[in-house]
Amino acid sequence: MECTHLDQIRKVKPSAKGCEECLKIGSSWVHLRMCLECGHVGCCDSSQHKHATKHFHKTQHAIMRSVEPGESWGWCYVDEMEVDVV
Repeated sequence: MECTHLDQIRKVKPSAKGCEECLKIGSSWVHLRMCLECGHVGCCDSSQHKHATKHFHKTQHAIMRSVEPGESWGWCYVDEMEVDVV
């Protein structure tokens, strides 16, 4: 099976130097993820607030990638699969 949303990937820049929503409420996060359609930076599902997944549910932007140092993997929320985003 292949991801059917790769055409939604855009050349984006991170919207913040941390999880946008956590920074606003003074919370912390475990890992960061960036939406590859708009650049929104949110926290991962291991974080208390799961803002990256909440961003997907709000916007339907399907693909995100890890923005952790040394990581280059992506995830498609719709197809529920890892994607190559290098």
